[in-house]
Amino acid sequence: MCEHVRAALSARLDGEAVPVSTAEIDAHTATCTGCQAWSASAERLDRLVKADPAPVPDLTAGVLAAVAADRGRSSASAERRQVLRIMVGVLAAAQLVSAVPALFGNGLGAHATREMACFDVALAVGFALAALRPERARALVPVALVLALCLAVTSAVDVAGGRAAALHEIGHLAAVIQAAALWALGSPRNASLTTATAAGRG
Repeated sequence: MCEHVRAALSARLDGEAVPVSTAEIDAHTATCTGCQAWSASAERLDRLVKADPAPVPDLTAGVLAAVAADRGRSSASAERRQVLRIMVGVLAAAQLVSAVPALFGNGLGAHATREMACFDVALAVGFALAALRPERARALVPVALVLALCLAVTSAVDVAGGRAAALHEIGHLAAVIQAAALWALGSPRNASLTTATAAGRG
């Protein structure tokens, strides 16, 4: 009996023809707690289904604006990274050009000069590699920072002690500029952009 009554209750909720008389349905439901619970549950579900849906805001314009802004930021970051790559590459070339002649120098102290020139050539190659492969720039940042710091401190001490001319020591500013450019190129933000660009190419 319960199965037939529940089918009739469902049909009545849907506005369909009921195969059982209304009196019979009501009489059974009044005495059957199972059908009472089923009827109450069905009525709640019917109200939820027939209720007007909540209005959904149109987010299209906001999403498109956010995408456009993100593309703009990515484009600006890519341009900044390209400028840093060129700067690091130019500094590497300048260092290489200034170091190579010293490799073939003669005279007093030539051996020490050539050893320093070898170091400068190796450092220039490292900077050139960072310019070509920016994702590797972070590995060279500690070397560049230590070099710039040591040169700055020793130059300041020598100038203060009268052992070197300030004009001559200004050339060491190139190491500071190199370290700053390399640090900017190897920063996490530029590194992530480089990784994303490489992934896009792949």
